[in-house]
This record gives sequence, C-alpha cells and structure tokens, in this order.
Amino acid sequence: MDRFVVKLPRGRAGDGGGEGKRPRLEEPGPERPPPREIRAEGLSCDYRILFGKAEADEILQELEKEVEYFEDDLTKLQVFGTWHKIPRKQVTYGDPGLSYTYSGVTFHPKPWIPVLSRIRERVTSETGHTFNFVLINRYKDGLDHIGEHRDDEKELVPRSPIASVSFGACRDFVFRRRGKAGPAGTARIALALAHGSLLLMKHPTNLHWYHSLPPRRRVLAPRVNLTFRKILPGVKQGKVQPSGAVGCEK
Repeated sequence: MDRFVVKLPRGRAGDGGGEGKRPRLEEPGPERPPPREIRAEGLSCDYRILFGKAEADEILQELEKEVEYFEDDLTKLQVFGTWHKIPRKQVTYGDPGLSYTYSGVTFHPKPWIPVLSRIRERVTSETGHTFNFVLINRYKDGLDHIGEHRDDEKELVPRSPIASVSFGACRDFVFRRRGKAGPAGTARIALALAHGSLLLMKHPTNLHWYHSLPPRRRVLAPRVNLTFRKILPGVKQGKVQPSGAVGCEK
C-alpha cells in the first residue's frame, strides 16, 4: 500500500469541530482498500487506489505515447503582471465548445482520446460524478512542481468536485489552510499520492484550502496528473487573478 501521511498542528479543529482532532481516515478493508476520508475544518476529500499496478503501468505508457502537450505561449502563465514559463508540461482535453481561463491564459481543450475517455469513465463509475474537461500536468522529475493555489475559477460548475488522478512517481501533495500563516498558526495536511490513485476534492475544499506539489530533488521518475472537472459552457472569459502561484494543478 502507498505512503499516506497526514499532518496537522496540535490544537486545530478536525472533522468540522472539536479541539485537537485530526482528519478522519477510514481503515482499508481485507480486499480492495475502500476510499479514505480526509476531513478537516473546511476540507473534504476522498482518496483511493483507482487502478492496480499493472493497469496503471499500461495507462501511463499510453499517456506518454498519446498525449500531446501545449507549446509556446500556452506554456506560460501570468503572475502579478509578469509572465513565467511553468515548471512542467500541460495540456487540456474536453468536450467541444468549452474554455478555461486562469493566470491570464485561456485554454481550449483538444478532443478526447481513448486513453483519457477510459480514465474518465472509471472515475465516473467510482465516484458517481460526470466530468467534461481535464487538465493534464506532466512532471519530468522532482524538480518540476506547482506552487500554492486554489481551483476557484468561474468556469467551474458551482460545488462540483475535482477528481485528481495520478500516474508515475509518488509525490507529496500539500494542503494549507487559507488565512493561516506562520509556524504556530499553519494548518497543513501532506498526502503522498501513489501511482494509479484518485483524490476527489469536494466542496468546500477549494474555498478554504490552498494546495501545492513541492519540489523533491530525490524524485527522478516522471509523474502525470489528470484533474477532471465540470466546466460551464459559454462562460464569458475575463482576466483571472492568480492566487500567488505559478500555474495550477487542475
């Protein structure tokens, strides 16, 4: 089973109330592990292994072969008026007519390809939620990363969850409570997201918590992350102010 680390400072409320409580984790069963519930004040996520190793290996090979990443201007994002080249590769796929804007760039998705439809169908089967858009981020090694941000763009269907599926190297995924600053007042939860796993981020998580994928120099293998979401069609695009991060893992 994968590493699963949860860290919260002492004296912080967990699971919606009560001093000193930690996020509640469900123990795995004797067969396939059930979803692990991750709960803290304003945070609601479920974590599970979605694909066994053999199937996850097969899918990762297909992703590496079939996914075509953006180039040129679509590899840059605007942060506080300055353009930065993002420290990873990215691309969007989805239904026709959709668009998604963040950090000064509007993305129009490419048409679905079989391997992405396969993953999306499994996510829907497991969670009961449907998705019409996916953002893919490829991290070549542990030096590729993403800064703190919240997935709160106006194109998202209100209260809809975001399903994050990971393949490849296990990487630390860190949540930080919004408005908490300094060593004594920081509420943090660190998860180790495994090959073939699914993290379902549910409302109101992105209202109250930032998340990031920090650099890890000892990680030498690539990681491909797919974040499925439901986008409103026909939303007028406008300038979106970033949350202090160079890009977003969607």
